Amino acid sequence: MGDQLSRWADEPVLVEVWRAGLGVDVLESVHRGALVVLGADGAPLLEVGDVARPVLPRSSNKPVQATTYLQAGWEPRHDRELAIAAASHNGEDEHRALAGELLAGAGLGPDDLGCPPALPQHERTRAEWLVAGRAPERLAMNCSGKHAAMLAACVAAGWPTAGYLDRDHPLQQAIEVRLGEAAGEPVAAVVVDGCGAPQHAISLTGLARGVLSLVQAEPGTPGRRVADAMRAHPWLVAGTGREDTELMQAVDGLLVKGGADGVHVAALPGAGAVALKLDDGGDRGRAPALAAGLRRLGVPAETLARWLVTPVSGGEGVVGEVRAAAVLG
Repeated sequence: MGDQLSRWADEPVLVEVWRAGLGVDVLESVHRGALVVLGADGAPLLEVGDVARPVLPRSSNKPVQATTYLQAGWEPRHDRELAIAAASHNGEDEHRALAGELLAGAGLGPDDLGCPPALPQHERTRAEWLVAGRAPERLAMNCSGKHAAMLAACVAAGWPTAGYLDRDHPLQQAIEVRLGEAAGEPVAAVVVDGCGAPQHAISLTGLARGVLSLVQAEPGTPGRRVADAMRAHPWLVAGTGREDTELMQAVDGLLVKGGADGVHVAALPGAGAVALKLDDGGDRGRAPALAAGLRRLGVPAETLARWLVTPVSGGEGVVGEVRAAAVLG
């Protein structure tokens, strides 16, 4: 396992970047990685690359993590709080306000958050803050909803809020167990995520299996409650102009959660799940690869058109495209 975590496999090309404009098409760049598609029964429909190698799903772990807060006894006042608990939000005004209300409901405030201060990711909001000279804030950090819910779960369970990000804290121990349970495999490693919380390595197959279990869980169970909240409030999960929000708005019943460094997962009840990791850790190739995986689950091409092929600009026009490689069909 240590060798898998310290060496990189020679992965296939998942996404191609083509540029033209003067009568010739040139393959300018490629994005290598691994992708798995599971059917509704959890059996693999497509495996490209090493889908058994542990990866760091980053924020793609959040939907399963959020079930732990409910299991600990936290009871959100409404499903919007549960959606922000599983979010990687833009830091827009409503995102920050909701995370703050979640904290206040547990008798806590922004100073209790363990995530670092940040500027909003939403461009207009960020620009307004910069012009006003407003300093970074913890509530604006894209993981503030997760941290607020972690703290609320600690209060509900009677666990200390101090040290809630330590790996040996009862909450983090419960999260580690839950992620392994949902993935159907033990967590391979634990490191520190960008927000300061523990981050757990699992395979792409395990990631897909865990998120699929949420959308196919019985109504009222923690898994289904998380899935339903995220799908009911896709804007809270990401925000204005974000792929996760817009994909969930476009495809009825779809649950989507991106993670940093080129990870994405999506699940559709009765159809299956897709999980991918791009080797370069970038964002450009994720949408075409994810959309190609969703086509394998029966989502119509016309519904996914804007994500299946994305434009490459040249001057003031479009001179090429980013598209899935043939290996993804």
